[in-house]
Amino acid sequence: MDERDVTLLKAIADLGTGSPEALHEETDIPVSTIHYRLNNLREDGVLTNDLYDVDLDAVGLDVTVVLEVLTSYDGSYEDVADEISTIEGVTQTFFTMGETDFVVVARLPDSDEVERLISDFEALDPVDRTNSTFVIDRQKDSQRALESYSLDSLLEALVDE
Repeated sequence: MDERDVTLLKAIADLGTGSPEALHEETDIPVSTIHYRLNNLREDGVLTNDLYDVDLDAVGLDVTVVLEVLTSYDGSYEDVADEISTIEGVTQTFFTMGETDFVVVARLPDSDEVERLISDFEALDPVDRTNSTFVIDRQKDSQRALESYSLDSLLEALVDE
């Protein structure tokens, strides 16, 4: 990646769109260059979607639960992660070091669904127990990690010399 690629990725994160016209207005990079670079970033697997993000609160998935999952299993942690990730409402699954094996984030419509979620975890053979935390208010809930960095920091860290 070069400086223009990183600049485009930062603009996409900030604007919440991959619109070449909007990106041109933000970056002054020519629209034809933006089309070319976005295609290359997609082909390289850097861009994985067209940024049609959904406001989960607006659609009714406004309950967030963070779970610590302690497990006992033979074999691969990836297999356990796959089982955990198939539980309805789970949006993020992280394999961790320390006492907790997995940290999971779920987005749900109401507290009845939290009870169902916990039951679904208890039904998994590898799961010994969970520790669930209700999120009262999301202070920052971004799916775009780049927006937490300044452009200068990204350029310094990511541009190939």
